[in-house]
Amino acid sequence: MKLADGEVAIQAHGLTRRFGDLVAVDHVDLQVPARHVYGFLGPNGSGKSTTIRMLCGLLTPSDGEIEVLGLKIPAEAEALRRHIGYMTQKFSLFEDLSVRENLEFLAAIQGVPRQHTRSRIDELIEQYHFGDLQKQLAGTLSGGQKQRLALACAVIHEPELLFLDEPTSAVDPESRRDFWEKLFELADAGTTLLVSTHLMDEAERCHRLAILDHGVLVADGTPQELTGRLEGRTFIVEAADPRRAQRLIVDVSGVLSVAQIGNSLRVLTSAAGVGNPAATDMCVHIDDTLASAGQQVHTHPTPANLEDVFVAVTRSGAKQAERAA
Repeated sequence: MKLADGEVAIQAHGLTRRFGDLVAVDHVDLQVPARHVYGFLGPNGSGKSTTIRMLCGLLTPSDGEIEVLGLKIPAEAEALRRHIGYMTQKFSLFEDLSVRENLEFLAAIQGVPRQHTRSRIDELIEQYHFGDLQKQLAGTLSGGQKQRLALACAVIHEPELLFLDEPTSAVDPESRRDFWEKLFELADAGTTLLVSTHLMDEAERCHRLAILDHGVLVADGTPQELTGRLEGRTFIVEAADPRRAQRLIVDVSGVLSVAQIGNSLRVLTSAAGVGNPAATDMCVHIDDTLASAGQQVHTHPTPANLEDVFVAVTRSGAKQAERAA
């Protein structure tokens, strides 16, 4: 039976994984609510995949405690496997089998009762729009179709918890949108989903997010909570010569990053008390600094987005170290 709203699907405390001298995951604490789409956001090499493999019981932690669906991991990993699904970023089904044959094979592997296999496959073929394609070889499908088939195979045994490791990295935006609609349908039906991604638009869709950087959990919360923590720290600079203005702004005290967006610049400042005056003062400060260099600009506050959050939590330490040097 799937967990109810308010229950916790995954809990991890001090989760750590070392590979020799490399600390791939460094004392991570996680709490994933049931029936949520929980996002793992981070650059390549941040520890997302390693964390997911430990939560699945595929990789033994070097340290820490894990409880998934009430089971202790890795001790009860074998019992957990009947209740979870796993979809990787690379299409891993049999390309020389048809759509239906792939589903039949996965149904047998996952222990779906024979008397229910046919009806379950028929249900998935209709739900994932394979009515006219069920006899087509998987290797001849488009990227979006392969993605849908992989998802259908991952949920054929109706898992309570679904892990998705960067599942949309190789498909077009329309296919990604359709894929995410399927994920929310699963969540509405009671499935908990943990999705790793490095795409900001996907992160914005999640109910809750964890951001990993070099194996460390640097932020956790809803997208609204995370962006709200940057209130007063993000600005738009309108400049006649944005490239020159960018070179000047990056050295302004309190500025953490500057990115060109079209003909404007998006500026992220460091936290209050670390060279960051009030928002109105920062606008004046930037305008005055550039005016003294012969640049006429107009600076105004703008709401933060998840890209700002990502930059703030992953670059703050590097920026401070650079200035200290």
